[in-house]
Amino acid sequence: MNIQADTKTINDGMASLGIELGSTNIKAVLIDDKYRVLSEGKYTWENKLVDGFWTYDLDEVWLGIQSAFSQLIADIRVKYHIRIKKIRAIGVSGMMHGYLAFDKGGNLLVPFRTWRNNTTSDAADKLTKLFGFNIPQRWSIAHLYQAILNGESHVSDIASITTLAGYVHRELTGENVLGVGDASGMFPIDNETGNYNEKMLIEFSSLSDIKKYSWDIRSILPNILSAGKVAGILTDKGAKLLDPSGELQAGSIFAPPEGDAGTGMVSTNSVRKCTGNISVGTSAFSMNVLQKPLQKVHRNVDIVATPDGLPVAMVHVNNCSSDINAWANLFKEFAERLGMEIDGNKLYETLFDVTTRADPDGGKLINYSYLSGENITNVVMGRPLFYRAPDSKLTLANFFLTQLYAAFAPLRIGMNSLIEEENIQTDVMVAQGGLFKTPVIGQQVLANALRIPITIMSTASEGGPWGMAVLAAYAASDTKYALPDFLDNNVFKNPEAMTLMPEEDGVAGYNRFLDRYVKGVSVEMEAGKMLPKGD
Repeated sequence: MNIQADTKTINDGMASLGIELGSTNIKAVLIDDKYRVLSEGKYTWENKLVDGFWTYDLDEVWLGIQSAFSQLIADIRVKYHIRIKKIRAIGVSGMMHGYLAFDKGGNLLVPFRTWRNNTTSDAADKLTKLFGFNIPQRWSIAHLYQAILNGESHVSDIASITTLAGYVHRELTGENVLGVGDASGMFPIDNETGNYNEKMLIEFSSLSDIKKYSWDIRSILPNILSAGKVAGILTDKGAKLLDPSGELQAGSIFAPPEGDAGTGMVSTNSVRKCTGNISVGTSAFSMNVLQKPLQKVHRNVDIVATPDGLPVAMVHVNNCSSDINAWANLFKEFAERLGMEIDGNKLYETLFDVTTRADPDGGKLINYSYLSGENITNVVMGRPLFYRAPDSKLTLANFFLTQLYAAFAPLRIGMNSLIEEENIQTDVMVAQGGLFKTPVIGQQVLANALRIPITIMSTASEGGPWGMAVLAAYAASDTKYALPDFLDNNVFKNPEAMTLMPEEDGVAGYNRFLDRYVKGVSVEMEAGKMLPKGD
């Protein structure tokens, strides 16, 4: 840390800010012109199941953003004894997909419906057939059309729909725009034009269900901008929303708001053709930047876009690390009952490390990490479930290895379409997420599960908010570089990385686990049917 240089960067208003609204944390990260982190803040939140929908309250959106930013401000005061008054560039990213519908007055018509809701199967199936293009249940257009099929009264009053990042961006700048990556999770994109697919817009508008409404699909979707474009300026209203103290000045340049998938690609330098990354958290997804179109439509593969508009094959799973965290907290509570205080990092390190003594197949134990429904395995209502056969070996090592195995199982099932049917190969597959903070173990399990080399970069631990701050700096720069070249030449000059190859015994063991996992999915389905309300 160079205090004098950092102080000048902040005082001169030359730092860039990335804000990301993730599924468990809202984070704010401030970086300098060398893309180093100067300060960060965080607010923890959780989705709620309300009236059958997973949602977040929009009031908490602003509470979280303000809390994260105020932490960042406080940290700057402690480190540098100065106050933040100006920021050069800002970018907002958030959970992709979902449904935020507003009327002409900007009022939210129904509570935010997140990506986690598996409630749009009819709409997704019909639109996929209509377009000849996979429309997942999470996508905004599926949520909109399902509301129409359900006869929901609010649809008549819709003036705009957007994503979480798009909503926050609009409140801070007054601009109703999205980055192309985030927009590609709302409605299919034409990669040649960088805009919504015109043919599919016409097909959607021609549906008899749609013609009765006064709005046009084109008018209610946000405008699209590619990475590097200026997407607005922080307004006086926006500055007060971000910093209620009133010290932050308006005028910051804004990057196009992006989805967490796009910022994950940036933070792992995976935006070129034939590169890929995997983000692991509450949900998990793999991103493979395509060199050529897929041969056919796959219902478990989404076609989205990089922040500069290249086509990406995305395998998204709704459930990943939530069950691991729940079990870790149970062990922590048990330790506390014994009078032992265990640091969180030590807790996870202990549980991960014990898996090195497990049987390669997890001792014939089975786990389903389904806090919500899972689109990959067609499970509508998730119920976290652990079970074992009479001849299973229930040891701590096998138990926790099974938790790791289960976290990656839907991702492996989904990626089979790309690896086995489409023969998609990537030059590098970079993983990121909190699960990899404990070195080696999670990375090796993922390599064995997917049967491909997995790389962890030092910058990947910075995650999406750092990636969004980089995109903000890119928008404010006068560079002539395209995004991939900008990242290579400016941000990732000397990347630190470690790659692990799949292990023969680990791959064989995981395959045996996965065989039992697939055969037992009907048990998980039955749990949702028999306990529809979690009773």
